[in-house]
Amino acid sequence: MAKLHVSTTVNGEPSEFLCEASDTMLDVLRGPLGLTGSKEGCATGDCGACSVTLDGRLVCACLMLAVEADGAEIETIEGMSQGEKLHPLQQKFLELAALQCGICTPGMLVAAKSLLEQNMNPTETEVRYWLAGNLCRCTGYDKIVHAVLDTAAEMREAAR
Repeated sequence: MAKLHVSTTVNGEPSEFLCEASDTMLDVLRGPLGLTGSKEGCATGDCGACSVTLDGRLVCACLMLAVEADGAEIETIEGMSQGEKLHPLQQKFLELAALQCGICTPGMLVAAKSLLEQNMNPTETEVRYWLAGNLCRCTGYDKIVHAVLDTAAEMREAAR
């Protein structure tokens, strides 16, 4: 079977790759594109470790076929920082120790960023609801939720 050609944008950069019709976006990110930040935790869309945004919409890369990225914009965890300058969420996760083993962290950060792009003033309940698709077996979530809420407050203050 012939490989399919896909042209997309990944983290703001034009990107092209060849893939099988059955390849997931996670397969391509971690394989040919060499972006290993997104993790495979379950391969069934249950854990959120592979969360990316597709045209601004939060999706599990393990459930998305790579061919669906043709003409789309994908943002991964690697696209959050500006070179060496961490995104405020990344910095706050470090400051508040809102991570442990690191498997869920990329997906949590991508999901939290997606939330704050839509709602800069979320309640704790809204943060917990938004992150419900991301499973963490280490932290108990409280530090993660507080990191998101603190980042939102700091970003609102900086925007004034």
